[in-house]
This record gives sequence, C-alpha cells and structure tokens, in this order.
Amino acid sequence: MNRTQISRVWITDSAVWVELVDGRRASERFVDYSRLLNASEAQRENFRMSHFGIHWPDIDEDLSYDGFFNK
Repeated sequence: MNRTQISRVWITDSAVWVELVDGRRASERFVDYSRLLNASEAQRENFRMSHFGIHWPDIDEDLSYDGFFNK
C-alpha cells in the first residue's frame, strides 16, 4: 500500500486513523504504542506522511500503512 491510496489520516483521543480512497478505514490504538500513548496532543498531531507510512518526528515513531490493514 502507498500514499496514493490514502485519502486522509486523522488523530482522535485514543487512536490514529487512516482512510483509503475506496472508503475503507482502519485505526491503530495509542495503547499499543507506548511512544504515542505517552505523547502530548501536540506531538501526536505533528506527523508527516511518507510514501509508505506515517512518521512522528517529535517522538521518533513510525507506522506503515500496510500495518493498518494487514491484521
């Protein structure tokens, strides 16, 4: 999976969500990633999308798009 298939990424109080252009959605909960769980709201909101995933530079965390949908 790559960025061209991603229509949006958003953060809630407990998870990061990814939506594909075909409408499918998936999430990863912060409780499963200690860096995201312990990050401030500002740190969670400061992410960058790459071709293959999401990177949070303030906390040095990365999640691949494939990981959201291949469970």
